[in-house]
Amino acid sequence: MAGKGIFAGLPWWVTWVVVPVVLLVVFGGLIASAVGFLIGLLFKILIAVALIAGVIYLVRRFSGSSTTSSKSDW
Repeated sequence: MAGKGIFAGLPWWVTWVVVPVVLLVVFGGLIASAVGFLIGLLFKILIAVALIAGVIYLVRRFSGSSTTSSKSDW
């Protein structure tokens, strides 16, 4: 593999400390934006599911009490 040839003569701390730190400094903003976007998207999906479930619950509760159907229809 070509990657092993590049890091072959360097100390271990360059490969395992310096390179990841440099990558985090260079791409840190991009990584933070992507993680923030994903967390925001998951939060919005959870809110949408909770709202839809609440509406379904309310519709079934109030429409079930006005009709003559029994509770076993659920």
